[in-house]
Amino acid sequence: MTTMLRSCFRPLERCFGRLGTGDGLLWHLDLKPHSSGEFSIAVVQANSSLEDQGQVLTSPSTTYVGVYDGHGGPEASRFVNSRLFPHLHKFASEQGGLSTEVIKKAFDATEEEFLHLVKHSWVSRPQIASAGSCCLVGAITEDVIYVANLGDSRAVLGRKGADGRAVAERLTNDHNVAVEEVRKELAENHPDDSHIVVYNRGVWRIKGIIQVSRSIGDVYLKKPDFSRDPLFQQFVSPVPLKRAVITAEPSIRTRKLKPNDLFVIFASDGLWEQLTDEAAVEIVFKNPRAGIAKRLVREALNEAAKKREMRYSDIKKIEKGIRRHFHDDITCIVIYLDQHRQGKRNKADGNSYDYTSAPVDIFSFNSDESEAPLHPVK
Repeated sequence: MTTMLRSCFRPLERCFGRLGTGDGLLWHLDLKPHSSGEFSIAVVQANSSLEDQGQVLTSPSTTYVGVYDGHGGPEASRFVNSRLFPHLHKFASEQGGLSTEVIKKAFDATEEEFLHLVKHSWVSRPQIASAGSCCLVGAITEDVIYVANLGDSRAVLGRKGADGRAVAERLTNDHNVAVEEVRKELAENHPDDSHIVVYNRGVWRIKGIIQVSRSIGDVYLKKPDFSRDPLFQQFVSPVPLKRAVITAEPSIRTRKLKPNDLFVIFASDGLWEQLTDEAAVEIVFKNPRAGIAKRLVREALNEAAKKREMRYSDIKKIEKGIRRHFHDDITCIVIYLDQHRQGKRNKADGNSYDYTSAPVDIFSFNSDESEAPLHPVK
C-alpha cells in the first residue's frame, strides 16, 4: 500500500489539467470523479513563483482535499503538498480510520518535519525559516466531512434551503488578525505584550509582520532563537520575540452531511478577497459543473479588475510578479457531494487511489527539477 500511495503522489497535471485559454497564468481541470461525486480545480498565479498549492486524493471510501497558501516564498506550501496527505493516510491506517486525532497528528508531523528541514538547511538556506503556509484540508468519508485549517484559506458549503435557493455555510474560521476575535485571542495569550498586534497602513499584523495567526512553518516567529541568529538576520530583519507569536494548532470541524448539502468550495484567500461566501455559492449553484472552479476564479479576477477600473482581459496580459499588485495567487477546488444524497456508488469507486495536483508553478508548467517540492530530510 505504501509503495502504491507513493507512486500516486506524483503530480498528474499534464494528464488531467490544462492551461486556461488566453491566460498563461491560469490552469484548470474541468471535472473529474471522486469517491462521492465530482470535483473541479482551477489555479491562477500572480506571484513570481506560485505560492499556492492544491491537491485531491480519492480512495474507495474517502476523498481528501488540500489547499495550501504559502507566504515568504513557495517552500512551505510545496513541502506541505508533498507530506500532509501521506501522514493522513499513515495515521488513519494505524488508528483504524479517520478522526480529529488523526488529522491533528498529521498536521503536527508535517510541522515537525518542516522544522527539521529548516534546521538541516540552516547554513545554506537560513531564509527558509521565514517561509510559511496556510493549510486547509477536507476529508469526506461516507456521510461525514472533516475540515481542518490553519490561516485564512476557507471552506464554504453550499446547500439548498427550504425555499429552493442556495445557502452558504462557512465550515472554517479565518485565523487572521483582521478578525476581532483573533486579535482578542492574541492579546489574551500575550498579556505582557501591548504590541502583539499592530495596525499600520490600514492593515492589522502580528508584531507588524504577518496577518495569519496559525500556519505550517514561519519558524522564526515560533522559535525566537532562529530570528536572533546573525546568519538569519543577513536575509530578514531581526524580530525581538520572547516566545512564539503564532501556532500550528489547527481548527478541526466534523459535520454530518445532509440530503440538501450540494457542494463545498475549498479556496485560498485570494478568492475570498474578491468574492463573498454567498456570491461564490450562488455561482456554483446556478452554473454547469464542468469548469466551475475556473468560472469562480475568473469571476474573482473580474472583481479584482473592476477595483482598478480595468477588465480581466487587461489583467491577464500582466506578467507574474507585477500581477501580484492586482490580485493574489488563487487556488479553488469545488467538491460536489452526490453519493450521500443519491445512495449509489460513484464510478471512481473500486480498489484504486487517484491523485490530482495542480502544477507546482503555472508559469513553469514544463519545468525542470528546480521547481520540485521540498522533501523531508532522512
